[in-house]
Amino acid sequence: MSIRAIIVDTAGTTTDLNFIQDVLFPYSRKAMAEFLEQNQHNVVVDYCISDVKDIALEPDATLERVTEILQQWIDEDRKLTPLKTLQGLIWKQGYNRVEFTGHIYPDFIDSIERIKEKGIRIYSFSSGSVEAQKLLFSHTEAGDLTSSFNGHFDTRTGNKLDKQAYCNICNTISLKPKQILFVSDVAEELVAAEAAGMTTCQMIRFADQRQAKCKKISSFSELTFD
Repeated sequence: MSIRAIIVDTAGTTTDLNFIQDVLFPYSRKAMAEFLEQNQHNVVVDYCISDVKDIALEPDATLERVTEILQQWIDEDRKLTPLKTLQGLIWKQGYNRVEFTGHIYPDFIDSIERIKEKGIRIYSFSSGSVEAQKLLFSHTEAGDLTSSFNGHFDTRTGNKLDKQAYCNICNTISLKPKQILFVSDVAEELVAAEAAGMTTCQMIRFADQRQAKCKKISSFSELTFD
């Protein structure tokens, strides 16, 4: 069965993990207190603040305490939707102020047209919010890449380590699992995608990665679809 869509992971696959950890995370941590103070009455931000209180089981938490909780979650790299939503909003502020540019591996950028020319749809799936993914791909050193994507998925689709998330994606894009190629650097994500019936391929960017039992590549240029 031929591949009709490719789903790419972001951190470690299409973008350098160091960019996420050394640029984006510290920026959101530093900006969190001021951002919440200035935007607490925004409907989306207010909803996220309430969500944080619910998850932390601290219904009476002050804004200062909510900030502390969120900063702790950033330090722990927690994959929680209110955190990811707020980070996306904060990163938007940073991109708009041109405080940083989104890092995308050149081999992915160079392969986009080749993939599209074969009639294959491109999606991204990240623990970062859809908003954050769009920001990353629209503010790259190569310009705005968002028009090359057919869609983006985040934790609202499901946990990346759970088979159900990949089943949900199949249903959303109306393709059979085997028609979808999922590319990630994380072995556990590939196991979950494979359990859902997807075709999988591991991106090896570093020698010390935990390796999955599937096809492996070290550059998107190595991908073939024949």
